Amino acid sequence: MSHAVSVRLDDEALGALARLEATGLSRSDAIRTALIQASTRLQDRGALAQEVAALEADAADRAEMVAVSDMMEQLRAAG
Repeated sequence: MSHAVSVRLDDEALGALARLEATGLSRSDAIRTALIQASTRLQDRGALAQEVAALEADAADRAEMVAVSDMMEQLRAAG
């Protein structure tokens, strides 16, 4: 089921819409696609932030990162 939505676009948004339409998308398809892609990017960022937080909270993972960093530093100094 579809719903009609009204929106006021500023010059930047109008330019972006024109670029999307220039690819052959209809105005409605361009807006739908942009909304879905923006939402997906926000969800992906949120998932990535959660993964980073989990890794930062993992003491064993942090210790391994320090050990690898120390080893790389020793190899660099020896070379």
